[in-house]
Amino acid sequence: MFENKMPRYEILSDESMAVLDKGWRRIVSEIGIEFMSPWAIDMLREAGQVVEGDNVKFDPEWILQQVAKAPSEFNLRARNPKNNVHIGGNSMVFGGVYGPPFVREGSVRRDATFNDFENFCKLTQSFDALDSVGGVVCEPNDLSLDSRHLDMAFAAATLTDKFFMGNVVTAENAKDVIRIAEILHGGRGAIEETPALISLVNCNSPLRWDDRMLDSLREYALAGQPLVVTPFLLMGAMSPVTIPATLAQQIAEALTGVALTQLVRPGVPVVFGSFLSNIDMQSGSPQFGTPESGIGLLCTGQIARHFKLPFRGGGGLNSSQTVDAQSAYQTMMTMMPTFLSGTNWVMHTAGWLEGGLVSSYDKFILDVEILQSLMAEFTPLEFNESSLAFDAHLEVGHGGHFLGAAHTMERFRDCFYRPFLTNSDNYERWTRLGSRDTRDRAAEIWQKKLDEYVLPEMDSQILAELTEFVAKRKSELDS
Repeated sequence: MFENKMPRYEILSDESMAVLDKGWRRIVSEIGIEFMSPWAIDMLREAGQVVEGDNVKFDPEWILQQVAKAPSEFNLRARNPKNNVHIGGNSMVFGGVYGPPFVREGSVRRDATFNDFENFCKLTQSFDALDSVGGVVCEPNDLSLDSRHLDMAFAAATLTDKFFMGNVVTAENAKDVIRIAEILHGGRGAIEETPALISLVNCNSPLRWDDRMLDSLREYALAGQPLVVTPFLLMGAMSPVTIPATLAQQIAEALTGVALTQLVRPGVPVVFGSFLSNIDMQSGSPQFGTPESGIGLLCTGQIARHFKLPFRGGGGLNSSQTVDAQSAYQTMMTMMPTFLSGTNWVMHTAGWLEGGLVSSYDKFILDVEILQSLMAEFTPLEFNESSLAFDAHLEVGHGGHFLGAAHTMERFRDCFYRPFLTNSDNYERWTRLGSRDTRDRAAEIWQKKLDEYVLPEMDSQILAELTEFVAKRKSELDS
């Protein structure tokens, strides 16, 4: 977990916020939002909202009353207390890529397997900068569709001692992962007191919450586990092409989802989620790392703070097919505003490639280097007598050099961030050592990390109970 104490980069004026406020209020009250689960419709009707079939038209003031019930900050517990995190305020928490069905290993693009999932768990455990493997870091296509959520949760729980995300494919999947968290942390009461899971629920933009997301939302909310309520917005496809219109739609979708969580369980933690980018208007393909997505991040961070909610957004997003310059500069185009906006929960931090279709081993390493570099850049400077180094000037004098000065010798080990991926050899040495590019060096690093991986300790009774539960449920689901 990183404490981002730098000032936030806020670009919305009071006048702009007023326009957005009017916009989302009109959407929820005049157009409405569809909810595709009968239980959600019933709850919203009983709460006094106007229901027309699956469509609900809201009183904006009622929405704000509901949103105010959610905490502005909360804690998440990990199996290892040293890896507990805080969501909200100045805290930035980082998880791996989420959802890709494919993996890229070097030049080979292939279906993801459970072995890949386990490898990404091990890599996450190996880097302190990452707080969580996330959820579906890649789809293990070699496992049963009905029960693979159990294998993934078991791997995340045993191969890492960090928190992980819940599964939202079905309500039954959600119940299974909640039970795994209960086993890990000592029962339902323990995880209700301090949550252990955080789960992503996406709005089926525009203006519809589908049944699977809603049913999973209910299970996690009932268990007191935080929910990342996230509209899925690609401008030109799932929202209008203008950023203000998209921001207004995002507020309408996110706040109605948040309001529902507070009906299910008042006070359950929620995160204002944003997944906002645009399509290529020539091809229709999704675009990531664009100027528009960066502006959207800066705006949404400010909007979430306005509603006193933690914020999720950003990550290492890019549209590149391989680990190249495009993958790096588009990632930086997203990660820089991620930090500038003070994002609290960052999904897709490491490994994202090809618009989210691919989890890449090499990109994972590149992204951790970017993440650690930004952490160093966003650490405030200390201004004091020691950092001014006046004695060093007295020692070196005019026309000298500071390499051997006492001030330098006392600090040379940690005075600058030391990159683990970057190469700065001169050309002759670089050539002599094989002319290896960034991807070559990244491949060597992740392979070495896997070779050196150490399984975190787990209580044998907890492991036995966890193993028994997963085996029993898999047998039931796969029969």
